[in-house]
Amino acid sequence: MYALLSRAYLFLQEVEPISAEEEPSGIALLVPATEELIAGIIAFSIVFFFVWKWGIPALNTALDARQQAINSQLEAAEAAKVEAESLLADYERQVANAKAEATQIVEEARGAADEVKSGIVERAEAEAEQIKERAQDELSAERERVAGELRRQVADLSLDVAERIVGLSLDDDSQRELVDRYIDELGGVS
Repeated sequence: MYALLSRAYLFLQEVEPISAEEEPSGIALLVPATEELIAGIIAFSIVFFFVWKWGIPALNTALDARQQAINSQLEAAEAAKVEAESLLADYERQVANAKAEATQIVEEARGAADEVKSGIVERAEAEAEQIKERAQDELSAERERVAGELRRQVADLSLDVAERIVGLSLDDDSQRELVDRYIDELGGVS
């Protein structure tokens, strides 16, 4: 420390003093005035002494306490690790048993699903057959309805044509009767 102070003093002796009228230049811009430098060194020495005397021991005490706490936490972590490994082995055994049970349950469920599937397929086929029969019945009924509608339209058209050709109007009932007879005769020919 003394060597540092003596070097600083010698360095300050080499720096040319600046008069109040001159502008500082060169190294004088960086170096503070001698009085300020000496006051700063003294203040630093006092602070350094107090830190050395009371700050460092307090810091060492805190670091020792922290190290003991970390060591105790490491020991607790090691114990927890051993316990966790034993629990892991136990859980692995339980998982293996659960997998075996799950496989058995899946196999039983597949068998039940196959039975249900075959029952559903049979019902679906029967239902499809019923739907097919109903559709055929509805188709036959629709054909008959359309045929009747066509007969009526043909009769109406025939009456219109006959009226125009003959030029006189027959009553509707007799006209329909005449057309229906004609259509029946045509139906027998085909």
